[in-house]
Amino acid sequence: MGKNTLAVLGLLIAASGTFLPAHAADPVFIIKDPAVRDVLSPESLPPDFYEFSPEDYWLEPRDTYWIIASNWVLRQERTQGSRIQALGEWADRTLSGADAGLPNNESYLRLGFATESEYGDPAQLEPEAKFRLDVPTVKEKLRLVIESESDELIPLSERRRDRQLTEDERSDTEATGALRYLSEVGDAINLSTDVGVRLRFPTDAFVRLKAGKRWQLDKNWSLTAEQRLYYFHQDGWGTRSWLGAGRNLGKGWSFLAASELEWVHEMRKFEMAQTFNFHKRLNNRSTISPRLGVLGESKPNWRHTSVFTDMTYRYRLHSDWLYGEIIPALEFPREDSFKDRASLILRIELYFSGTIDRS
Repeated sequence: MGKNTLAVLGLLIAASGTFLPAHAADPVFIIKDPAVRDVLSPESLPPDFYEFSPEDYWLEPRDTYWIIASNWVLRQERTQGSRIQALGEWADRTLSGADAGLPNNESYLRLGFATESEYGDPAQLEPEAKFRLDVPTVKEKLRLVIESESDELIPLSERRRDRQLTEDERSDTEATGALRYLSEVGDAINLSTDVGVRLRFPTDAFVRLKAGKRWQLDKNWSLTAEQRLYYFHQDGWGTRSWLGAGRNLGKGWSFLAASELEWVHEMRKFEMAQTFNFHKRLNNRSTISPRLGVLGESKPNWRHTSVFTDMTYRYRLHSDWLYGEIIPALEFPREDSFKDRASLILRIELYFSGTIDRS
């Protein structure tokens, strides 16, 4: 190659450096990754990826019985919760004569299905239902309370073992309706007075008073006391004393020792219960509650009538209204010569409630 040729090439290179931008000498290549939807689309995946033929991907989905049932349950919560709220608002406005309802409505409807299995007794599914209409009026100390059952008419031994029982094992006390007046004695004792009737024919009028107080004994222990006095026109009067001492055990565990004494006027005797309760929240969905209890009575003499233990595992299946429970229990009743009686409760519970907000 001659000198003239080299000179011409040198001029061309110099000229290209003059007219081209500086970064043209270092070209940059940008490679974009394909979108995930393209990589994982049915057409892109190999046939052996599927457990069915690829063309079945485009078939219309078919609802299973489980999907149909679960969708029905979800619709019930949305529907029934709103109805309970509307009922509370209506009752509140009717009683108070005002256009707006007050908050702190404690109304609820609890529906469930429970099955119990014992020695030699196959499990049977039993429906359950409880409700309360608890409506504050504009006069905040007066409330309307309608309940599906009355605690005062349920035997103490049954109340302490309520979660172990199915509906057919519980006493039928009929629904009650009452006006409740809330007040205070001093600075710390809360007092409520109910005047009402059992919602049946013939009706049974009643009055009941409840007083309660809580003390913080030290940084760990607290003490709670509750006293009830009630009178039913047909069943007579009764009184109940409850005392509970509790503390935090650490690592998520809490403890409560509860003592209860009740006078049953119809049978002219005292009934007593002593329980030791433990509770732990395992996570934001489940809790576990082991318990040990002793039941007793004063007639024909002071004696224990039953010893029992159980453990409740409660799991929040959906949102804050659908729960499942597993409750293994062991009881040693006097009426059966203290022979062991084991049972297992499986329960599904739907809890519908509404809240009243100010307009």
